[in-house]
Amino acid sequence: MSDMFDVPRACSDSISSTASLSTLRLMLRQRLSQLLTCVEDLSSDDEVNEEVSRTLDEAFQLCGRYTNKESFRLHMVTWNVGTAEPPADVSSLLQLDSQPATDLYVIGLQEVNSTPVRYISDLIAEDSWSHLLMDTLAPKGYIKVTSVRMQGLLLILFAKQVHLPFIRDIQSTYTRTGLFGYWGNKGGVSVRFSFYGHMLCFLNCHLAAHMNYALQRMDEFEYILDTQDFDMYNTPYVLDHKVVFWFGDLNFRIADHGMHFLRSSINNNRFNLLWNKDQLTMLKKNEPILQEFEEGPLQFKPTYKFDRFSETYDTSGKKRKPAWTDRILWRIKTKASDSEDESGSTTSSADDDEYPVKVTQDMYTCDVSYGVSDHKPVIGTFNLEIRKKVETALVRLTAEGCWSADEDALLTYTILETFESSTWDWIGLYKIGFKSASDYITFAWVKDDEVAANGEVVMVTVSKDELPLLAGEYVVGYYSSNMRTIIAFSPTFQILESKRAVMEGLIPENINGHEK
Repeated sequence: MSDMFDVPRACSDSISSTASLSTLRLMLRQRLSQLLTCVEDLSSDDEVNEEVSRTLDEAFQLCGRYTNKESFRLHMVTWNVGTAEPPADVSSLLQLDSQPATDLYVIGLQEVNSTPVRYISDLIAEDSWSHLLMDTLAPKGYIKVTSVRMQGLLLILFAKQVHLPFIRDIQSTYTRTGLFGYWGNKGGVSVRFSFYGHMLCFLNCHLAAHMNYALQRMDEFEYILDTQDFDMYNTPYVLDHKVVFWFGDLNFRIADHGMHFLRSSINNNRFNLLWNKDQLTMLKKNEPILQEFEEGPLQFKPTYKFDRFSETYDTSGKKRKPAWTDRILWRIKTKASDSEDESGSTTSSADDDEYPVKVTQDMYTCDVSYGVSDHKPVIGTFNLEIRKKVETALVRLTAEGCWSADEDALLTYTILETFESSTWDWIGLYKIGFKSASDYITFAWVKDDEVAANGEVVMVTVSKDELPLLAGEYVVGYYSSNMRTIIAFSPTFQILESKRAVMEGLIPENINGHEK
């Protein structure tokens, strides 16, 4: 199982983007192809012709492949919280001081308290777990991008501010599997989005419990994959995405072994003795869909079932057997390099070679220090190596001149690339350290009467009465109602302290160096 870390995991999809860099590479390929044809026509020496053709063909295949790639760190957590309130601190769970710093956080929770009164209140205001995560991550520069909830299932995506303009086409959905599909205590919630042009999907599941329901769990997973769809022409289903992460309380158990052997193996850190009886591992041998997913080695304690606030396995009368119920797997879409047309010939997508994705898992473990639930949280950190398909924001925003609450302020925006803009789009003013798109100080609608044209510089006035009185660092962000995210930010700028702040007693008046 550890062999999976020896070979880089890479795959490509077949979706291309129009960019100047791609155009240049296409022209280069065309010139190389023409040159190759000329050499074949002119050369009378078969050996020379073969050697030159081979060399040029290699150049043809490799041009554009050795281009700049960037690595992004993904931190994932799955945790069945057992209806508990969150702990006071989740810093170690999020590994905030890790280097390199995390780019994306994806948190999947199961069994969030969803009693009717609590669930309704959470719909009005964020649930306590979301509040804690936002309060912890916002000071570090992470912004909540989106979330989806189905009763006790919750999936939240956070990202560094710099990445938000390149996280696009966000959609979420859910599938109920409890009570024959009518109840959402079990099932799956998913979020899909484009990350620098690459299609990613995260699926958080809570599947059927108990030892004897392994096949039902498999049926539920396949049902979720079959029924979840998105309003995207190129990725209508989960498995259409270039990278899929499947995680959650999948509830697979360790079969056959008795309690004594289980606990002895765990206490001696001989986890490998249990792998061949792990139900998910066993099913993988016969289920083609599971064979498409990868998982790191289970080199950590089974995460279920513990006595709460302890590191002791279940001592209740039920004495549940320990199991790796909480898992993180991933799948890279198979390379769409060989497609057969109507004439029976095969063609290769140039995009597959130009825009590869490599996923490497850096860590797969659990954190036994958290005890609010009978499950321990599982952490997976990944390195996503990609070549960006998209590198330009859709909108350019600028805060013009000096801003203070003593006079109206001016900002300008320019549409740089065509997108599905709307008169319902708006521009928000955000203080650095904000938590989400809705955490604005004030906002202004974009051009009232019509959608702005590409390249047009549009001016928007912000009333001085809407501006903060005290000094601070801010940005303005363009929120797209159709894309449901902030698609552009201005550079950070300073709002100056207002004279009104002194008049209203928000700061002490300073006279001849003395505070009054």
